[in-house]
Amino acid sequence: MERGKMAEAESLETAAEHERILREIESTDTACIGPTLRSVYDGEEHGRFMEKLETRIRNHDREIEKMCNFHYQGFVDSITELLKVRGEAQKLKNQVTDTNRKLQHEGKELVIAMEELKQCRLQQRNISATVDKLMLCLPVLEMYSKLRDQMKTKRHYPALKTLEHLEHTYLPQVSHYRFCKVMVDNIPKLREEIKDVSMSDLKDFLESIRKHSDKIGETAMKQAQQQRNLDNIVLQQPRIGSKRKSKKDAYTIFDTEIESTSPKSEQDSGILDVEDEEDDEEVPGAQDLVDFSPVYRCLHIYSVLGARETFENYYRKQRRKQARLVLQPPSNMHETLDGYRKYFNQIVGFFVVEDHILHTTQGLVNRAYIDELWEMALSKTIAALRTHSSYCSDPNLVLDLKNLIVLFADTLQVYGFPVNQLFDMLLEIRDQYSETLLKKWAGIFRNILDSDNYSPIPVTSEEMYKKVVGQFPFQDIELEKQPFPKKFPFSEFVPKVYNQIKEFIYACLKFSEDLHLSSTEVDDMIRKSTNLLLTRTLSNSLQNVIKRKNIGLTELVQIIINTTHLEKSCKYLEEFITNITNVLPETVHTTKLYGTTTFKDARHAAEEEIYTNLNQKIDQFLQLADYDWMTGDLGNKASDYLVDLIAFLRSTFAVFTHLPGKVAQTACMSACKHLATSLMQLLLEAEVRQLTLGALQQFNLDVRECEQFARSGPVPGFQEDTLQLAFIDLRQALNLP
Repeated sequence: MERGKMAEAESLETAAEHERILREIESTDTACIGPTLRSVYDGEEHGRFMEKLETRIRNHDREIEKMCNFHYQGFVDSITELLKVRGEAQKLKNQVTDTNRKLQHEGKELVIAMEELKQCRLQQRNISATVDKLMLCLPVLEMYSKLRDQMKTKRHYPALKTLEHLEHTYLPQVSHYRFCKVMVDNIPKLREEIKDVSMSDLKDFLESIRKHSDKIGETAMKQAQQQRNLDNIVLQQPRIGSKRKSKKDAYTIFDTEIESTSPKSEQDSGILDVEDEEDDEEVPGAQDLVDFSPVYRCLHIYSVLGARETFENYYRKQRRKQARLVLQPPSNMHETLDGYRKYFNQIVGFFVVEDHILHTTQGLVNRAYIDELWEMALSKTIAALRTHSSYCSDPNLVLDLKNLIVLFADTLQVYGFPVNQLFDMLLEIRDQYSETLLKKWAGIFRNILDSDNYSPIPVTSEEMYKKVVGQFPFQDIELEKQPFPKKFPFSEFVPKVYNQIKEFIYACLKFSEDLHLSSTEVDDMIRKSTNLLLTRTLSNSLQNVIKRKNIGLTELVQIIINTTHLEKSCKYLEEFITNITNVLPETVHTTKLYGTTTFKDARHAAEEEIYTNLNQKIDQFLQLADYDWMTGDLGNKASDYLVDLIAFLRSTFAVFTHLPGKVAQTACMSACKHLATSLMQLLLEAEVRQLTLGALQQFNLDVRECEQFARSGPVPGFQEDTLQLAFIDLRQALNLP
C-alpha cells in the first residue's frame, strides 16, 4: 500500500513538473529554451514528457483549426487586399529605384567633393600638426645653426654658451626626434672642437707674442723714455705735477678688456698692426699692440668646461719655455747696441704681457709666478750682461749700454718689478767703463804727444791769445804786456791734454747719470777715475815719449816746461770737479787728485833723460877727439871737436832759459862733470904710455876752453867758480908737471 502511495505521489510530481516545463516552452523565447529541454533530458521520464508534449500539440492544433475556421473569410479578404497592394508596391518600387538612380547620378559629384573635402581636412590636420611640431623644432634648429655660425666665425665663447642653452633648454623639448639624438651625440664632439680650436687660437697667440715681444718691449721702453724726458723737463721747471708716471697711470692707456664677441677680437691672432711712430709723436701703450682676447676667450671656455687648472698649467708652462728662449742672448750681442736693445726689448715685452695678464685675469698668473719668472730673468740677464759687456772695448758703446740698461730698469720698475740688482751691476760695468775710457784716452794722449811740435805756442793777435787762455788756465802779467807776436812758454799739447782730461771727467760724469748715486759717490768715482787717468794713462804716455830713442833735448826741455804748467793746472781740475759735482774738497773722505805727483815724476824722468842725453852728446863729440900724444908741435888753439862741443853746450843751455833754475843748473853741472871725467879718462887711458910737451900743451888748451865755458856762466844762478870746480881735478892733474 505504501509503495503504491509512493508511486502515485511520484507520478503526480512528475506530471506537475512536465506541465511546468510545457508552460515554459510555450512562454519562453526559443533562444532560451535550451536549459528547459536539458532539464527534461536530465530526468528519467522524458518518454512520458514526449507523450504529454504530443498531447499538447494536438490540443493547440485543434484550437488553431477552430481559430482559422472562424477567421477564414477575413483571411480571404486580406489576401485579396494584399494582391492589390502588391501592384501598387511594384509601382512604388519602380519609382524608388528610378529616384535612387537619379540620386546616385546627381550625388556622384557631391561624393567626390566630399571625398576631396575629407582629404583636405586630413591634410589640414596633418599640416597643423606638422606646423606645431616644426614650431617646437625650429628654435632647436636655429640654435644649432647659430652654434655652427659662431664656430665658423671663431666666436668660441658665445658658441659654448649657445651649446649650453641648446643642451639644457631646447633639446629636452624635442628629445623624441631622431635628429635630436644626433645633436645630443654631437654635443661632446662640439665641446671638444671648441676646446681644441680655442687652444689652437691660444697657441697662435703665444707664437705671435713670442715673435713680437721685441716690438712690445720697444714701445714700452719708448714710453718710459718719454716719461723720463718729461720728468727731466718738470724737474727743470717749477713743480706742477707728480714726478713719475705711476703704474696705475700706465694702465689707464689700455686697461679695458676687449669684448670677446667683437669681430676684431674674434679674428685677431694676438698682435694688432700698428705703424711705427715718430720719436716726437706720442707712443701708443705697449699693451695696445696686443689683442689679449684669445687668452680671455680660452680662459673663459676652459673655466666653463671645468678645465681651468689645465689651462693655467699649460699657459704657465708655455710662457716659462718662452721666457727661457727670450733670456738666451745671441752670441754676437756685444758687437752692436742693437743686439742689446733687441735683447732688452724682448724681455720687457715678455714681462709687460705677463703683468697685463696678471692684472686683467683672475688667477691665470699670480704674483708668486711673476716673481719667480722675474728672479730667473734677473739672474740670467745680469749674467749675460756681465759676460757680453766684458767684450766691449768701445767706451761709447759701454755708455750707450749703460743708458739702455737704465732705461730697461726704469721701464720694468714702472710695472712694479724690483731692479736694484741691475743698478748694482751697473756699478760693476762702471769699472769696466773706466778701463775702456783709460784705453781710449791712452790713444788720445799718444796722438797728442806724437803730433806735438814741442815748440812754444806763437800768437799774433789778441783773439788767438784769448783762445789759448780760454782752453788752458794761464796767467802771466809780463806776457800779457808784451806786444804781438809773442809766445806762450808751453807747447800745444798742454791745452790739448788739459781739455782731454776735462773731457774724460765729463765722460765719467755721463756714466754716473741716472744711477741714483749721491753727489759724494759721483764725486768720489770721478776723482778716482781721474787719478787713474793721470797716474797711469797720462803718466805712461809721457814716460813713453820721454824714453823714445829719437827724443831731442829741445823736446825734453819743452816736456819739462809743459809738465810744470800742467802741474799748476791741477788745482783748476779740482775746482772743475767740485763745480760739476757740488761736493766741496773739504768734505770728509773726498779723494784728492794725484796729478801733481804724475807731472813731477814725468818732469824728473825728463830731467834724467836730459842729463843722459847731454852726456851722450858729449860722448859723441869726444869720439871725434884725436890726440897725438907724441906730437912735438905746440898748439895755439883748442881742438876743433872741443870748440864744437862747447858751442853745442852754449846753444843747448840757451834753450834752458824757461826751465826751472835748479834743472838748468843741474844739467849744466852734470854736463861739465861728465866732460871733465871723460877728458880725464882720455888722458889716463892705458894706451897712453908717453906724453910729449906739445901734446900736453894741446890738451891744456882744451881744458882752458872748458874752464872758460864754465866761467862764462852758461846757466845763471851759480855762485862764483862753482861750475869751474867740475874741472878742478883735471886742472890739478895738468899742473903736476
